[in-house]
Amino acid sequence: MSAPPPLQIREANAHLAAVHRRAAVLEARLDAAERTVRAQAERLARQDQQLRAALDELGRTKDREIAALQEQLLTSEATVHSLQAAVHQRDKLIGDLQPRAELLQDICRRRSPLAGLLAALAEAERLGPLPASDPGHPLSDGLSLPLANSTGEEGRNHLQPAVFGTTV
Repeated sequence: MSAPPPLQIREANAHLAAVHRRAAVLEARLDAAERTVRAQAERLARQDQQLRAALDELGRTKDREIAALQEQLLTSEATVHSLQAAVHQRDKLIGDLQPRAELLQDICRRRSPLAGLLAALAEAERLGPLPASDPGHPLSDGLSLPLANSTGEEGRNHLQPAVFGTTV
């Protein structure tokens, strides 16, 4: 075998140098890419850890809010039961007071006639009893029977003469 010509050796050496430079550039780019990938992986791991911590905190916050809302629900239900009992008690009281209210309404409707009757009785009381010895009086016919309601007991003398008055 013969030795390659010097030109071919120079070209081969130049080619090897170019391949070597290209390999070095590619290795440098590979190292840079690996560093970038490692940095991204570390960032993603930190982000993942932060997101997991935030998610855990969110879960704890949700659990606290659910517990608070359950407590509020129990309190509200107790309030509702208490108010329902109060309404039932008041309904019973209204039912008990209804007949009395109707009686008072009936009394109020009869107030005017009753006031007139009381005024007439007061006037009769003011006038006083009839004089028994007044001969000019149309009711004095010589009979001195007391005025009383007929009860079928006219024979008994225990009836007292009528006296007008108010005891209200």
